[in-house]
Amino acid sequence: MEKNDSIDLLFEAILTLKTKEECYKFFSDACTPKEIQAIAQRFTVGKMLYDKCVYNEIIEATGASTATISRVGRSINDGYKMVFERLKQNNE
Repeated sequence: MEKNDSIDLLFEAILTLKTKEECYKFFSDACTPKEIQAIAQRFTVGKMLYDKCVYNEIIEATGASTATISRVGRSINDGYKMVFERLKQNNE
């Protein structure tokens, strides 16, 4: 992704959020329910791929298409891995 001032401002705003409730409020204003659901689905697919789940399990759990799963699989890089590791540490 190419960096720019608008994206920087968005990320700075997201970094100010402190609770899930604040996230719900912000993202409800910034995105449509469908956009939030799509991001959440891709994130769940990414987590399941990271956890070595197979496509059939992911489809059953998320309803994602094989195209979405494949697309997410190609994009699991440092960003996803960093977040999944941090979530794992927080839950230990």
